[in-house]
Amino acid sequence: MRYNNLGNTDLKVSRICLGTMTFGEQNTELQGHQQLDYALDQGINFIDTAELYATPPKAETYGKTEKIIGSWLGKNGRRNDIVLASKIAGPGVDWVSHIREGKTRFNAGHISQALDASLHRLQTDYIDLYQLHWPERETNFFGKLGFQESSEELLTPIHQTLEALQQQVRAGKIRHIGLSNETPWGMMTFLNIAKHYDLPIIATIQNPYSLINRTYEIGCSEVSHREKVGLLAYSPLGFGVLTGKYLNDSQPDNARITLWPHYARYSNPQAIAATQAYVDLAIQSNLDPAQMALAFVNQQSFVTANIIGATKVSQLQANIQSIDVKLTDDVINEIELIHQRYPNPAP
Repeated sequence: MRYNNLGNTDLKVSRICLGTMTFGEQNTELQGHQQLDYALDQGINFIDTAELYATPPKAETYGKTEKIIGSWLGKNGRRNDIVLASKIAGPGVDWVSHIREGKTRFNAGHISQALDASLHRLQTDYIDLYQLHWPERETNFFGKLGFQESSEELLTPIHQTLEALQQQVRAGKIRHIGLSNETPWGMMTFLNIAKHYDLPIIATIQNPYSLINRTYEIGCSEVSHREKVGLLAYSPLGFGVLTGKYLNDSQPDNARITLWPHYARYSNPQAIAATQAYVDLAIQSNLDPAQMALAFVNQQSFVTANIIGATKVSQLQANIQSIDVKLTDDVINEIELIHQRYPNPAP
């Protein structure tokens, strides 16, 4: 395993991070514990979760993933062996109405409420990295490219959000903070306000990044480089499509898109054509398609950690092994040619 500093901090995290959003939905508590045990045995020390999880989000499974991680920590006492990341959900009356009535705000009251509940479920008294899961304001995220202004935004001022997070840092409940699903404007605004008012500096940003969604390279990657804000890349396999298992209209049993076909973000015709090209390239290069896709993410200088997820330990094993795959210049050149043909087909 390889390790990086967590953004601008001195905390070392594994280049591969274990994502856990399947725990409590596609994976049982026992299976979740097995994944955690296996990941740590392979040198992974970075675990990512959220109050929102399990997915897809619903009231019945809200917080269940954190509870599974908490029961694992409770029985083995390995809290000091991991860097634990979680997130507070953003607003969404139409799809997360079960979380603070869908009106969750990044103010002192909601941050305190959400954080204390997460700590209780996780059976710990601190979280190493606490992230804002998606912006409180209306902007382009979750696959939306164009920006459309809203005239009815009621936002918590960013300096108040940072002050609320600072209170939790001083209380010892949070070590570092991060953003998720953010834009270059959001990153720079959080950074500038923090520097001006001597408030906590964001260490990381958790955004989608994969062979079929390289939009992070447009704007955000420069911020990562110049401001030392590391990317925690999520969906590096595009909900599993880059494994090739959904090609030719295949619907594998118990696979995420088979179970929830409305998760179509990475399955439009252009994305399918690009996926076929990448899978063909991997086969021609004697590479596993999933490992090639993950290795591409692993090799990016602005990536602090690559968040992988799996429903089976065998998938987890193969995904972790991508850390040892080094893509040749020839393969990288072919990837760039495919990217020119199908630029960001699944943002």
